[in-house]
Amino acid sequence: MLLLAADENFNNDILRGLMRRTPSLDILRIQDVGLTRASDPVVLEWAAQENRVLLTHDKNTVTRFAFQRVTEGKQMPGVIEVDRSVPMSIAIEDIFLLAALSESGELEGRVVYLPLR
Repeated sequence: MLLLAADENFNNDILRGLMRRTPSLDILRIQDVGLTRASDPVVLEWAAQENRVLLTHDKNTVTRFAFQRVTEGKQMPGVIEVDRSVPMSIAIEDIFLLAALSESGELEGRVVYLPLR
């Protein structure tokens, strides 16, 4: 199962739904690890050090910095970008499927956009 991290502005209702669905899911919120208001490059560096795939709603900068890390040859365990228009139930199910069915390292260097369909 993938290790996940949710950026500071990620929908907490989705996180609660994920934890209700799968209590064993290993997910940390950026604010809970002392990175409140940290820049996207700092958050992505922390995620790389912790080998955690980052959950985000940020279409503007996280993806750009993630691809920059890949271009520079730096580790980037993956980003799951969830459009804010995705219904919560679909976001929860898609994130669960990715987390449960992906091998560690499978999303390395990739950005996955939700919904999966």
